[in-house]
Amino acid sequence: MAEKRNIFLVGPMGAGKSTIGRHLAEMLHLEFYDSDQEIERRTGADIAWVFDLEGEEGFRVREENVISDLTELQGIVLATGGGSVLSKETRNRLSARGIVVYLETPIEKQVARTQRDKRRPLLQTKEEPREVLVRLADERNPLYEEIADFTIRTDEQSARAVANQIVEQLGF
Repeated sequence: MAEKRNIFLVGPMGAGKSTIGRHLAEMLHLEFYDSDQEIERRTGADIAWVFDLEGEEGFRVREENVISDLTELQGIVLATGGGSVLSKETRNRLSARGIVVYLETPIEKQVARTQRDKRRPLLQTKEEPREVLVRLADERNPLYEEIADFTIRTDEQSARAVANQIVEQLGF
């Protein structure tokens, strides 16, 4: 790869952005970052604690700042948080600073992949997880589509197979 390009993974929780991103970074010899992990590293606390203390609004401000910083780097793969696209500024930065890949995932897969995960504050409510995921999909899927350079469905494929598909699409 002659020039260092950034690859940004967007999509809903449970799409496999972090796992696929690690494989992709390894295959392309790029640095891997996860915006949620970077928030945790910078705050010294987990995402759930940030949500409890600052609410979703406070978390989104931190997320926007972290993504702004990370997208200024060169030669990275970045797994973004599912709600990061709610910020117009973040959408603009992702679009302008790299190749955006939307990892599209059916609701049933999201439910299966997130059902035992207690680290997802938006699912820790009285509302049924499936209902939350449907509501989030209605709000966010058009935003993922708006900024995506291309879309990959992650249905029944392994993370490595999806990473291979992305590499093929990129033409690397």
